[in-house]
Amino acid sequence: MRLDIPLVLPQIADAQDAIVRRLIDDLQGREGIDKVHVRTAQDDAPAQLCIHHDPELLPLGRIREIVQAAGAQITERFAHVLWQTEGIGHARRARTVTELLRGLPGVLDAEASAMGLVHVDFDRQAVTEQALLKSLSGAGVKRLEDSTTPTSAVHGEPGHRHEPGEKGEHGHVHGQGGLFGANTEMIFALACGTLLGVGVAIDKLMTGMPGWLPLACFVLAYFFGGFYTLREAIDNLKLRRFEIDTLMLVAAAGAAALGSWAEGALLLFLFSLGHALEHYAMGRAKRAIEALAELAPDTATVRRDGQTKEIPVEELVVGDIVLVRPNQRLSADGFIVQGTSAINQAPVTGESMPVDKRPVEDAAKARARPDSVDAASRVFAGTINGAGGIEVEVTRRSSESALARVVKMVSEAETRKSPTQRFTDKFERIFVPAVLGLAFLLLFAWVVVDEPFRDSFYRAMAVLVAASPCALAIATPSAVLSGIARAARGGVLIKGGAPLEELGSLDAMAFDKTGTLTEGKPRITDVVTVDGTSEEELLSVAVAVESLSDHPLAAAIARDGRERLGATQPSDADGLQNLIGRGVTAKLQGETVWIGKVEMFGTEGVPALGAAAQTAIERLRESGRTTMVVRRGDRDLGAIGLLDTPRAGAKEALQQLRDLGIRRMIMISGDHKKVAEAIAGEVGLDEAWGDLMPEDKVEAIRKLRQTTKVAMVGDGVNDAPAMANATVGVAMGAAGSDVALETADVALMADDLKHLPFAVGLSRHTRSVIRQNVFVSLGIVALLVPATILGLGIGPAVAVHEGSTLLVVFNALRLLAYRNPVKNSAA
Repeated sequence: MRLDIPLVLPQIADAQDAIVRRLIDDLQGREGIDKVHVRTAQDDAPAQLCIHHDPELLPLGRIREIVQAAGAQITERFAHVLWQTEGIGHARRARTVTELLRGLPGVLDAEASAMGLVHVDFDRQAVTEQALLKSLSGAGVKRLEDSTTPTSAVHGEPGHRHEPGEKGEHGHVHGQGGLFGANTEMIFALACGTLLGVGVAIDKLMTGMPGWLPLACFVLAYFFGGFYTLREAIDNLKLRRFEIDTLMLVAAAGAAALGSWAEGALLLFLFSLGHALEHYAMGRAKRAIEALAELAPDTATVRRDGQTKEIPVEELVVGDIVLVRPNQRLSADGFIVQGTSAINQAPVTGESMPVDKRPVEDAAKARARPDSVDAASRVFAGTINGAGGIEVEVTRRSSESALARVVKMVSEAETRKSPTQRFTDKFERIFVPAVLGLAFLLLFAWVVVDEPFRDSFYRAMAVLVAASPCALAIATPSAVLSGIARAARGGVLIKGGAPLEELGSLDAMAFDKTGTLTEGKPRITDVVTVDGTSEEELLSVAVAVESLSDHPLAAAIARDGRERLGATQPSDADGLQNLIGRGVTAKLQGETVWIGKVEMFGTEGVPALGAAAQTAIERLRESGRTTMVVRRGDRDLGAIGLLDTPRAGAKEALQQLRDLGIRRMIMISGDHKKVAEAIAGEVGLDEAWGDLMPEDKVEAIRKLRQTTKVAMVGDGVNDAPAMANATVGVAMGAAGSDVALETADVALMADDLKHLPFAVGLSRHTRSVIRQNVFVSLGIVALLVPATILGLGIGPAVAVHEGSTLLVVFNALRLLAYRNPVKNSAA
């Protein structure tokens, strides 16, 4: 995939820009990415970002998320749609629609899910949205507008964007739809069963009735039982594919040709009933996700122009003041400007206990930097207010709230296949033609075995039924969908089947220190001056520069430094530059100031430190302090020592991960090794790697990945490249961070490590269910095929075969009721 850099990054002219570099770092090393590089401008062609990727392992939609998280936007040429449709109700139908879309010119990637969600990435220069809808319509699939599901999300197309929460023009329909609406297929299946029962009763119990009457019942049973199966088979044959539906129809037609109308009708009845129940199961998983979207209220009470009025949430704009009464659901994301309360955030973050909230100290600063608002003042749409009335200033429109984005991302995750699902799809493509070949050979068994052709034909049809991998087709998607839905309800966003499976197979985890294992709220503990500098001068310089930065260490220095200075007001600095992973530089009264780690000094044009400063730094580091060195012009002013405190519950969460089988856990930190080791000892980690720059963290993860499967847990901002190179990237506190939500494979909505054992436990349970389902489905086929060759009839084969399909579906649905074994974590 080639992306013109001026198109992807409209503000960037230079291909060597830091944002381009970061984008390459974020992409390089991810599973499914072979190579990322910049193709320099040639003649009239602009510079291009070239991404060599495997769409099976890393879909285009995931690449887009990462691109946008890096501050980029694909604005004009490439579109991405996510539609809720009617006409897809099971995995086999979804696969047919996927193949149909992928075969269209201009479609870069497409995936349909069993729950009716269709996700397409396409090139607007080659195909239009209307052409895609027309192709779907020709296959009997219609797009729906739904108020609770993200029906369409076209990125980068102004004025054409449908988001969660928008009102559509149609109601929601589950299943295939038709004459009787959502329940048509179930009604047809029951009609088939009824007619079959009547026909058998007339044939066996009512003597003297006309001979054509039971036959008429069986023929009508064929019509009702085979209606949807025939439609599916025709669509597949148009695509030159032989699927399970084709096998069923051939077997039913064969039974009719032998005069075994009752057996053929039984086959179609159980097969259509299995489909209808599969739709029901998929609908349950889907409704678990829809329930999230329904948490946000439809209206909000706002104060505008001195008056209070109630308006639809879609009309809320950034800056509105929303009044939230006690025990009322919040209608928007924002920060509290008035009142205190305890808010139940479980719907978004999965936190089991209400969280105390208070107003922001500086509303103007919160307005300017909404992402830096303290968690104690930040609130989310869909959460439930406690006993106190509060006023909230809106920071995101309803379509961009954390809740709306979770629903959209979970819906997209449903269309991303897991490794097991990709395997079963490939297996079926080989297996189904092989079964047809075996059945064809068995037609001539009468040549070798002394039996009439009728018996050979019957056996061949029975083998077709027995060998159809219906249960295998639904085994993985049903488990993946249920697992993703359950995770979302517990405040964990898992972006597809691949990270869901991978998370459960991990042997090792690497943790960032600041904000992950620690509170991320360090305090100044030591101020050490050198060369005759006063403490007041050092703090004044440090506060002036660090006030311009929103890094946790900078915020601590600015806050605590002001307290220590008292009435003394520092001068204003300007021209802040962030030297990522090392420190900052700025101008103060015409002089250059550097503040950062000791490793920053003496490299890349930054002056080296003197002996006195080096001695002071070593003393602070030996005591386990995070150390920031301050230099102004040609003078070393001294160093500031800070101490971060371990998170409450971090030690327990890490022990729970050990109990789940994570054998190796490592802290990787940019802090001095002594600091890292001090924190690691407090939280119970055996290994701590310090003095690591961002590129060193990436190298550390790559090294770990050579020998084991490893997750990288961080905040999704500075850790994005390391996350990209891990088997699974896990971001904490994603509800309050757009970048974390976009970057990670797994996002913990709450800023709480205790949700990590829940996510790993659910993933392991999901892997277990998938293995059980695959074992049952393949095991039944392995038993039934030789049994039918040796004489088992179509009737018993159908009963066992369809029974196994229902078994794997209901086994997968158990995941929706997964109980977190860890106390005080995600519910």
